[in-house]
Amino acid sequence: MLTRRTPADLQLEIKDPVDPTALVQSRAILDELLSNNTEEKRQTVSPSALQTVAHRLNDIPTPTSSYVVTSSQCKEAFDSLSEEERETLLRIHGRIKAFAEAQRKSVVDVEIDIPGGKAGHTVSPCRAAGCYAPGGRYPLPSSVLMTVVTARAAGCPYVVLASPRPSPITLAAAHVAGADIVLCVGGAQAVGCLAYGVEAYTNTDSENGSIDAIPPCDVIVGPGNKWVTAAKSIVNGHCGIDMLAGPSEVLVICDETANAEIVAADLIAQAEHDVVARAILVSTDEDMITKIDKEVESQVECLPEPNRSTAMEALKQSFAVHCKDMEECIAISDRLAPEHLEIQTANSQEVGDKCANYGGLFIGTNAAEVLGDYGAGPNHTLPTGGTGRYTGGLSVFNFLRIRTWMRIDSREESQEMVGDSIRMARLEGLEGHARAAEARSLTVEPAYKKAKNGGS
Repeated sequence: MLTRRTPADLQLEIKDPVDPTALVQSRAILDELLSNNTEEKRQTVSPSALQTVAHRLNDIPTPTSSYVVTSSQCKEAFDSLSEEERETLLRIHGRIKAFAEAQRKSVVDVEIDIPGGKAGHTVSPCRAAGCYAPGGRYPLPSSVLMTVVTARAAGCPYVVLASPRPSPITLAAAHVAGADIVLCVGGAQAVGCLAYGVEAYTNTDSENGSIDAIPPCDVIVGPGNKWVTAAKSIVNGHCGIDMLAGPSEVLVICDETANAEIVAADLIAQAEHDVVARAILVSTDEDMITKIDKEVESQVECLPEPNRSTAMEALKQSFAVHCKDMEECIAISDRLAPEHLEIQTANSQEVGDKCANYGGLFIGTNAAEVLGDYGAGPNHTLPTGGTGRYTGGLSVFNFLRIRTWMRIDSREESQEMVGDSIRMARLEGLEGHARAAEARSLTVEPAYKKAKNGGS
């Protein structure tokens, strides 16, 4: 099942996660959403344009249907679940919230002394957060919790969730997580609404009647399909985004002590995500690779459809690598910088400590990647395609702004700093900067005064 590759075959392949065709299509959708705007009018999505696009793309049943689900409707969805399902959502919410709040507490306001005064930074949340949760093949209430709970833990006062054709479990998760409103649209049209906001609207034919305006979001986060990714690349800069996610991936490092059944199950769990997902096995033991490969073949046949077909397709681009020692395994992992990295060896913690590049690390046989998917605590929205070399997964920090400030209380005590600024500005050829610093000097007459007085 798994293609065999050698260490020499492997190079980090940084692929553009933005599909060119989806980029063109997404740009056209965003333009259509803003088609009622004029040069004098601030860019905002009009409800009529949104309904037209959402209906054409099968997000809503009719051109006049409501495109939102209210918080009270989300509460109804939660109440309709079984007690076991409600308790599951609440427990997962609690673990994600605890981890996100611990992250938030790890960064605080700072103040230090500077010559003649004080300087520091403040940490504050963005005003409005936009969270996307895929609808697609399977509803992903876990993504609702991972994104919305994290935004709330950061302190964002307003959180919008977008998810196409949301199922009851998705709406229930939105209630538990604390979303203010749910946009039941997906793709590029959802990203456009989150980035630009939607005007208030009243439609007597709509079940919801009046729909309040949805403000533009300062940050948009969450995984989505190729149109979501393309649209996020377009609006990036107008607002912040978490990342441009590519296909999901897992890399498992194992040795002769691994449990072949468990490793195979973890590889298949990743493969069933999407036909373009990748499951990678790296091991020091050739016999273990063979055992795992046989297990993968056996277990994938037992999957129900459409999971089986999806996994089978994904396994075509998945592979296994036999390495001469654990150091080579680690080097390959660091080269690929996988989204999920599992360590299933005799000394898992020691091996994990040596790994440098990954999105999320899962140490030991019992630390299944799926436990991370479903709310052990750390976020499951992680960097893909090798980007773990320089960035991390979704966290409260995506919603926080660290803003610096300074204050001078004693002009006299700041003079050395003033002098340094004057000299550095002239070294850089910025005379206006130098003169602005001279205006704060107690010993140097500003050059602009000399010029006014006819001096040299």
